[in-house]
Amino acid sequence: MTKPPEQDDSTNRIVGVTLDEDSIGRSGPDIEHERAIAIYDLIEQNLFAPEGAEGNGPFTLHIGITGNRLMFDIRREDGTPVVAHLLSLTPFRRIVKDYFMICDSYYQAIRTATPDKIEAIDMGRRGIHDEGSRTLQERLKGKVRVDFETSRRLFTLITVLHWKG
Repeated sequence: MTKPPEQDDSTNRIVGVTLDEDSIGRSGPDIEHERAIAIYDLIEQNLFAPEGAEGNGPFTLHIGITGNRLMFDIRREDGTPVVAHLLSLTPFRRIVKDYFMICDSYYQAIRTATPDKIEAIDMGRRGIHDEGSRTLQERLKGKVRVDFETSRRLFTLITVLHWKG
């Protein structure tokens, strides 16, 4: 039995991310810094392949919030539209809320708690982050193929989009 040829994913990646300032809004310098880091990490390493798109990338991603939906406007590097997907934010509400609560606990703990307590809280934080990443992968299934690490980076970006400081 012959093995099917492996897909060449070297160009199936995001090379640019922009945020819709009208729907997301500007924030303070700390939040803007966190957003910039999340975007940098995502661009640095990712697998992003819109399903059914003719040819490969690279792609740019414009993210916004419209109503109760997260918008992914996917284009080729030259700006040619590929597809836009709207994802309900409802499945992420509890996860993002829990994630913010545990992050607050973590930041409070690093001031006074023992290393064991800090590590336990951080493990919980990573677990919730993984849950959000898996939920995002499920929501993108059949729309955009992403690996788990890309899903983690996208979930990080989704959380900082909601962060009000």
